[in-house]
Amino acid sequence: MSFFPHGFAEAFLSRVASVVGGGEGVVPLHEPDLGEAERRSVLACLESTFVSTVGEHTPRFERLLADYVGCREAVGMVNGTAALHMCLLGAGVRPGDEVVLPSLSFVATANAVGYCGAVPHFADVEPQTLCLCPDRLRDHLRRHVDRRPDGAFNKETSRRVAALVPMHAFGHPAKLDDLRALCVEYGLALVEDAAQALGTRLDGRGVGAFGLCGALSFNGNKIITTGGGGAVLTDDPELAAWIRHTAATAKKPHPWKFSHDQPGFNYRLPNLNASLGIPQLRRIEELVAAKRRLAAAYAAAFADIAQCRFVAERPEARSNYWLCTVVLDPRGELGDRAEELRAEVLAAAHGRGLLLRPVWEPLHTLPMYRRCPKGDLGVTEFLAPRIVNLPSSSHLGRALPGDGTA
Repeated sequence: MSFFPHGFAEAFLSRVASVVGGGEGVVPLHEPDLGEAERRSVLACLESTFVSTVGEHTPRFERLLADYVGCREAVGMVNGTAALHMCLLGAGVRPGDEVVLPSLSFVATANAVGYCGAVPHFADVEPQTLCLCPDRLRDHLRRHVDRRPDGAFNKETSRRVAALVPMHAFGHPAKLDDLRALCVEYGLALVEDAAQALGTRLDGRGVGAFGLCGALSFNGNKIITTGGGGAVLTDDPELAAWIRHTAATAKKPHPWKFSHDQPGFNYRLPNLNASLGIPQLRRIEELVAAKRRLAAAYAAAFADIAQCRFVAERPEARSNYWLCTVVLDPRGELGDRAEELRAEVLAAAHGRGLLLRPVWEPLHTLPMYRRCPKGDLGVTEFLAPRIVNLPSSSHLGRALPGDGTA
């Protein structure tokens, strides 16, 4: 069946509405899923009066999180950007270094690099996963990066290339085995931006700790929330201890003295936030199952529209489908008109209370990052005007049938 381009927006929205409704009121992009257990946990924390960085909830949440993902250590942070900043510092990223990351990502990925005094180096993604493309990255590194005994260096800028940061787009995991092999070949630290991917598994293992370390986010729009919040994941206890210390203003333990042994940050996750996260984390498999049912319904709804491609998980992956995603005009038939079509879809959707959204502006196009080094970003530039995120709250999938396989 073809609705392209005449009448496409209305046909597109009819498929969305067939899954989530939308006849009355507003259907947000992503709402937190909170219940009685969350209320009781937060009230207990309030009654304890330990609402800041001291209390039992933060260490308990960290232990539950590490056990769930399957790594040795989790360190709670005030937000996902702070978590990624600490990951990069812990990985040895220094002022003047370059860090390779996708241009198709939220701005926090590049900002965290800048907080280290380092420079983002943008690489391209693949159309299937929307994540870093190992093949294109391999070709780019071989043309532009020298591997020396003292590290990898950009041939054009002479700066050290210190780390690689794959971002798991909308909950779909990057091809970590291939990317990890590139990191070994070039001596790069692998730091995962898993902000969107708690509950996502690759070959049965939770993403976020495939490399040296990884960052999670628990913002109000993530699959679980602590209000604001994030975490560092790692299998390295010494790195976790350094991050925990540095993120707590580098204060040396003492009953009353305020003595600090290095520059630090006030990044630790407050106890009050962790009290919300504990019951959320205990429900995560329920939330993932609901979102996977929603994804399966969307995939079926768009299956017969050739001018749309629903972004589905790979066979070896289990995606949390944080945000369900459709690529408009996947064969490029519209050319430069694709963005106009998407604007028409978004305007019509918001007019009906369906709060769809476009993907972020590619990072290499933002004014503060336009002069940063980059590879050929042809796939990113093709996808950026075509991606649409659909309403993806877990409660939308709760009543849907099926086993949650998209």
